[in-house]
Amino acid sequence: MEATQDIVIIGGGVIGSSIAYFLKSMAGFDGSITVLEKDPSYEFGSTARSWGGVRQQFSTPENILMSQFMQEFLGQITHHLAIDDTPVDVGYREYGYLFLAEDRHIPLLYTNNAIQRKLGVNVGLLDSDDLARGYPWMNVSDLAGGSLGLSGEGRLDAYSLNQAFRKKSISLGVRFLKAEAIGLEVEAKQVSAVLLKDGSRLRSGYVVNAAGPTASEVAGWAGIDLPVRSRKRFAFSFSCRTEVSGCPLVIDPSGVHFSPEGRQFIAGCSPDPENDPDCSDFEIDYGWFEEHIWPILAHRVPAFESIKLENAWAGHYAYNILDQNAILGSHPEITNFFFANGFSGHGLQQSPAVGHAIAELITHGEYRTLDLSRFSFSRVTAGDAILERNIV
Repeated sequence: MEATQDIVIIGGGVIGSSIAYFLKSMAGFDGSITVLEKDPSYEFGSTARSWGGVRQQFSTPENILMSQFMQEFLGQITHHLAIDDTPVDVGYREYGYLFLAEDRHIPLLYTNNAIQRKLGVNVGLLDSDDLARGYPWMNVSDLAGGSLGLSGEGRLDAYSLNQAFRKKSISLGVRFLKAEAIGLEVEAKQVSAVLLKDGSRLRSGYVVNAAGPTASEVAGWAGIDLPVRSRKRFAFSFSCRTEVSGCPLVIDPSGVHFSPEGRQFIAGCSPDPENDPDCSDFEIDYGWFEEHIWPILAHRVPAFESIKLENAWAGHYAYNILDQNAILGSHPEITNFFFANGFSGHGLQQSPAVGHAIAELITHGEYRTLDLSRFSFSRVTAGDAILERNIV
C-alpha cells in the first residue's frame, strides 16, 4: 500500500501536534498533513509525563522569546484551539520560579537578570533577608540571594495541551495515523517516503522529525547523526504535615527542585552527567530520592524532614548532548527533512513557538516571527554549543 502526503510528521506529542496545527492555520499553506503516532494513548510519551513547567528565566534570548510566545499563546488559547467555540482549559496556574543562589552564583544571577529584564521579563532579585521574610519556612543560612519570576511563569497540564493541539488539528483536516515509522527512503538527497511497520510506505514532500527521545533513531534512517538521547528523569510526589504556604517552584543550588501540587509537593533533580546514561525504561530508583533528594529538601525546608512519599513516576528527556538546547529546521543537505528535537525538558513550554516557527520555515522558507536560526542543525556539525546557564 502506498499513499502520498505533503507533510509527514513523525511523532504526535505536543511538538508534532503543534507543528501540525500551525501549518494548517498558516496563510499560504494548503497541503495535506499526516502525523504518525506510535502510542496514541500517550501513556508512555514524554509530554504526558512532563511537569508542565513554563518559565521565562533563561539566559539565552531565544529561549526567553519562545517562553514569551507561549505566554501570549496561553492568553489566547481558546481563540487558537477552540472547536465550536468551546473554551479550552489546560489548567494553567501562574506562580514564579525561584532560583536560589549561594555567594558563588551571584555574578551569574545578576548577568542573567540583565538579559531577562532587557527582554521585558518580570523578574526580581532577592537577597537573603528578602528570602527570610518572604519564605519563613525556608532555611536561608547558606544562601546569598535568589531570582523570582513575578509573572509569566507557572505550570499547566501537559496532556491537556497536547490533546487541544491534536483535536484542533484534526478539525482542520490533519490526519493522525496510529502507525510506527521504521525507516526513510532517501533519493537524490531528499526524503521521498516514510516506511511503516505494517509494510506500507507514505510518500511525502517534507518529513518532520518530532520523535522526542527517539529522534536520533529517526535521523539515523537518513544517515544523520543527531546528538539527541533518551535520558530518564524521576518525579516524586510527597505530602507534608506542616503547612508550607506561598511556595513557588523552587530550584535549590544543588539542582533539586520542588513545587506545590495541590495539597502535596513534587520534587526531582537531574543526575550528574557521569551518572546519566541513555535509558528507555520506566523503572523508578527510590534510592535516588532517599539518598540524594530528601536530605536536600530537609535542609532547605525543615518541615520536609517529616514527609510521606505518595507517588513517583519516570519520564524521558529528549536530551541534546551537545548543549541541551533545541535543534530546529532543515538538514543542510537533505533539505526536505526537518528537525524539532533535543529540547532537554523544555519542549512543552516551547511547543507553540516551535510549531509556529517550523510552519513558517516550511511555508515561507524563512523565519518571520521569531528568528530561531541560532538553533539550526549547522551548529551540530560545527560543534557550536549554545550555553544556557539556567538549565533545570
